[in-house]
Order: sequence, then structure tokens, then C-alpha cells
Amino acid sequence: MYLPFARLKYPGPSPEVISPRTELVIDGYFRSANTFAVYAFQLSQDRPVRLAHHLHAPAQMIAAARRGIPALLLIREPHDATLSELIYEPDVALPDALAEYCRYYERLLPWLSSFVVGEFEQVTHDFGAVIHRLNARFGTGFAKFTHTDASMRECFALMKHRGTQAEIVYGFESGWFTLGQLRRELPALACQPQPPELREAWIPAGSREHLKGALHRQWLRPGLARLRERAQLVYQEIRAAAGP
Repeated sequence: MYLPFARLKYPGPSPEVISPRTELVIDGYFRSANTFAVYAFQLSQDRPVRLAHHLHAPAQMIAAARRGIPALLLIREPHDATLSELIYEPDVALPDALAEYCRYYERLLPWLSSFVVGEFEQVTHDFGAVIHRLNARFGTGFAKFTHTDASMRECFALMKHRGTQAEIVYGFESGWFTLGQLRRELPALACQPQPPELREAWIPAGSREHLKGALHRQWLRPGLARLRERAQLVYQEIRAAAGP
């Protein structure tokens, strides 16, 4: 029932909802390298690939499983994922974030064999290996991302333009526009204003680690013990599918 509503709410270009044109789904819980995976993937390809992404909804992954569409499920250790979410969305309460984390991944456990799992550390440090597993699992021929200083700089530089909400940026994510088209628009994008809180929202930043340290005290509250254990259990079960 959610996906028809999502298509009305998100007509494109981003987030892209799964459709008959979708070639690959990349999705996961909030703050689990969703944006990095999308940009690193598209940067690696010799043509735009139609991606469904950034819904953060189990329904999209289940639809991919039912249709036999290649899908990459992203996951991050619950402590870091939920605290990062609270920094990005300070109105969210930690118990709610933990409960939603659990519900998201628990809903996908019966479908786990239909996905390739990308754990946060491997996605952000060896994404080429993740794409290799995608190709092996689904018989696809996607080009692999190589972690070099140059490729990482370009990936982060493009991600910084998300805050402009420009169609060319969002369209690149979803496979509507080529990398060449996006590059031609970069000088104009650099002149566009964007909210300061969004300029670095998807880029790793040491300042956020300090904020996580303050939130860690909330994480340790005794009243969250059951939710912490539940989140760790589902994380370990899904993480095991990612391999060593």
C-alpha cells in the first residue's frame, strides 16, 4: 500500500521509487551510506543506471525481491546509525529511532536471500567488492567503484550539491542524467545558495563525532536495554549475510 503513495509524494527525480524501468535498488535505514552508495555507483558506470533509492522503506526492497530486480540492502551498526540520525534530525527521539531501525530490518529478514547486503564499513571503504557481489548474485555487469583519492574527492564534491535540490543533481542519482551533463552544470551549481545544515549533511565530518559522544549517554540509559539488544540481534543477523 505504501508504494503508490510514495509515487505520488515523490514524483522524481529523487528519491526514485521502484518502477518497471528500475535496474537496481539501493536502499537501507537512514544514515547507512545510502547517498555515498548511490553517488559512488553512478560515478563508476559508463552510462546512467536507473536506480530506485532513498525511500528508507522496507516496501521498496520487498517489491524488488518479488520482481527479481537486483537490490543492495545497506546496513550500519545501530549505535552509529541511530545517533547519526539524531544529529541530522534532532527532533527524533532515540527510542523511536531504535524501534524504527528494528522494524525496518526485521521486516526484511524473510526476504534476505533476495538481496546483497552492504555493511557500512565495506560500502564506504571497499565498495568495489560490494558491486562485485552484486554482479555475481544477479548476473549483472555493473562497473566497480575504486577507492582512490580522486574518486573519493569527486564523490564527496558531488554529494555536497544535494542541498541545492537541483534537478540535475537529483536526476544524476536516479539515472536520469549522465555524469557529463552534471559536470557541465557544476559551475552554476556552485553559485546556488543552500542551507548551511545541508551543505555537509551527507559528508563525513569530525564535528559530528563530538556530537555523537554527547548522545552516547542517551544510548546507555537502562530503559533502552531491550531496544539496544533487539537492534543488535537484527543487525548481526543481517550483517552475517554481507560476508567477511
